[in-house]
Amino acid sequence: MTSNLKHSKIGIPRAISYYYNFPFYYGFFESLGIEVILSDKTTSKIINTGSQHVVSETCLPIKVYVGHVLNLLEDKNCDTIFVPSIQSTGFKINNCSKIRGLPEIIRNVINKPFTMIEPTLDKTENISFYDFWQHTAEQLGVTDSNKIQTAINAGWAMYNNFMNMTRAGINYEKALENAIKHNFIKKEVEIVKPLSVVIMAHGYNLYDERISMKLIKKLEAMDVKVYTALDIDHKTSLESINALGEIQYWANELELTGTAAYYLLNNKVDGIIALSAFGCGPDSLMVDEITYHCKEYNMPIIHLTIDEHTGEAGFITRLEAFVDMLMRKKRALIAKRPKTIQINNSSLNGENRENNQILANAVK
Repeated sequence: MTSNLKHSKIGIPRAISYYYNFPFYYGFFESLGIEVILSDKTTSKIINTGSQHVVSETCLPIKVYVGHVLNLLEDKNCDTIFVPSIQSTGFKINNCSKIRGLPEIIRNVINKPFTMIEPTLDKTENISFYDFWQHTAEQLGVTDSNKIQTAINAGWAMYNNFMNMTRAGINYEKALENAIKHNFIKKEVEIVKPLSVVIMAHGYNLYDERISMKLIKKLEAMDVKVYTALDIDHKTSLESINALGEIQYWANELELTGTAAYYLLNNKVDGIIALSAFGCGPDSLMVDEITYHCKEYNMPIIHLTIDEHTGEAGFITRLEAFVDMLMRKKRALIAKRPKTIQINNSSLNGENRENNQILANAVK
């Protein structure tokens, strides 16, 4: 372990930027010889604890984040916590005010002694990615530029491995688990499903199973193929936003507007599911934007909102009704096809034969 380290351990809340960036965080800190301590997975206790420390109007993701910081302090006995301020990811490509001000929020609502590692990324103000990680390392006692660059490279290697797996079809949990173990796995052969949807949502809403109520697993249990922002790259997302005649303003817009736009423009799914926290201003604007274009392209869309009081029964009922509507719509489209066309199954490859059989079953 590096001898000049001020802290041998660092806590990372399992919330907000964790869900997409943890492979990079882990690779960076591991390279510096710092042990990473994760908060527990979100529970009702974590949500309630976080809610008690902020005003009621605060959005659910921030309440959850506060709860995770307290979990690290009180349950994990970790007194050094990584709380980054990600202001903008490009020139005037901004995060919402609460994510921008995370360190200030934590400082003002948690009255406990601990060390907060709080680097700032703000490309609008020319605070670069390297500056961000240099500041992080310096707060931990590392000033050697070579060590910092080596740690950044290690972070990128782990992050790229994670992204390559997710874009190859590996589910989020498996990709994350294998990435931090320096493993790369290939996708298994997948059975073709009769329906497909894309979910436009922030990673911290979608992949936190307590918040999303295991949305992806529920859809897969209904025999629905699910696509997310992790299935396409950022360049494709941005191009899709522009193709709709829109522009990127929010830092997280690629995973919402850009993801939905790609699948909408290419007619790759049967429907779109928007998942957002109740009262989130940026999300409501992005969902309204996509809803407008869905009407243009006759694409079904449902907007599911969540907060700490959302009941699972009503959530599932709306989800099941949406999936049922998609199936009825698909059956109606198949039924309208000319019945005089003969399909020679022997001339089809395995995947097309399977698709044909699934669609035939859907008409019954």
